Amino acid sequence: MVSVFRSIGSFEATSSLSTWLHRIVVNASLMKLRTKKRRLAGGVVEIDIDEYLPRFLEDGHQVEPSQPWPESPETQLERDELRTLVRESIDKLPETHRVVLHLRDIEELSTEETAEILDITPNAVKIRLHRARQALRTLLDEHMR
Repeated sequence: MVSVFRSIGSFEATSSLSTWLHRIVVNASLMKLRTKKRRLAGGVVEIDIDEYLPRFLEDGHQVEPSQPWPESPETQLERDELRTLVRESIDKLPETHRVVLHLRDIEELSTEETAEILDITPNAVKIRLHRARQALRTLLDEHMR
């Protein structure tokens, strides 16, 4: 009603009073929505887009300059897919070879430490590790070509 009172001077007699009043109500509603944070479905608060936009100094430079990403999203996706493929391929190895590969190449234990943990000779560790790496190469080869 306050908006109607303030705007009565701009009312044109050629317009319909109901259309003019409707427009005032719609504009007031839109202004209310803009100034108030809205709640979305699920109770999530919608954040004003300005919070995500870069801020600028008076000279036009960004307050916090953007930094280039270390890798493209495509490269990161490919790396993640390759990691999954390698893990799945390692899981296909027989346990005796998979454990040696894990201890030596992932845990980075020495040959002697691995032999002691598994209660086998250092030579057996070397042989199993070599065979596990060869088998892993074969499993990955079809995907890497």
